[in-house]
Amino acid sequence: MDMNEVKKPRKGVYLLPNMITMSSMFLGFLSMIWAVQGRFEDACMAILVSALMDGLDGKVARLTNTASEFGVQLDSLADLVAFGLAPAMLLWQWQLDQFGGLGMAAAFIYAACGALRLARFNVSTATVSKRFFIGLPIPAGGCTVVTFVFFAGLFPAFLMPAIPWMTLLLAVGLGVLMFSRVRYFSFKEYDFLRAHFISAMLAFLFLLAALVSWPRFFSFVFCAVYIAGGLIYSFVILPRRDRQLLRALSPQDD
Repeated sequence: MDMNEVKKPRKGVYLLPNMITMSSMFLGFLSMIWAVQGRFEDACMAILVSALMDGLDGKVARLTNTASEFGVQLDSLADLVAFGLAPAMLLWQWQLDQFGGLGMAAAFIYAACGALRLARFNVSTATVSKRFFIGLPIPAGGCTVVTFVFFAGLFPAFLMPAIPWMTLLLAVGLGVLMFSRVRYFSFKEYDFLRAHFISAMLAFLFLLAALVSWPRFFSFVFCAVYIAGGLIYSFVILPRRDRQLLRALSPQDD
């Protein structure tokens, strides 16, 4: 036997990342049940825990050398349930049902665009830079829905009548962003963090303190900043860089 040959993990190890993925899917399913029962905060927490598991299963698969095409496809199906269908059901049961067919259409737009986002991601991973996602990632969309539900509880009484309309716009807006060409930072490459380690640690501690001190407010603010950051990068920074590059490449007048 060649000593340099990498040992394959035992078959039982392959179950571990898939079990985490199935747990994420189950939490999405549980969220839908709780939303139907009117337990909206419980439904939100189920989606948040599912998001943590979604970030864990891929890392476990890579660490144990058990990544597989089957796991990739299963992960996409779990994401559709946990961050596509579950948030859409939550939005419908929480606010959108009072709009009737319009609310149903908005919830479906969110879920359908999430499915389209996942399908496009699965066929384009080999051709897109790992630094960015093309379109808002569906877990980020699901977390934005959840944090908005928590954030809306802080609204003063005079803003309460506006919450259903905000929810309608949020469902459609997140759906459009998921299937858009807007670029969002993926956090898969850490060169910037390594180059600015002290600054990154101080920023992390500040953000953590803010989140712990006022979670309902800052959790939604963080999601909103992430969404706005992608829009600013795609429609302000990139066009400016392109114009500068064109000027640099254009022949200079004598």
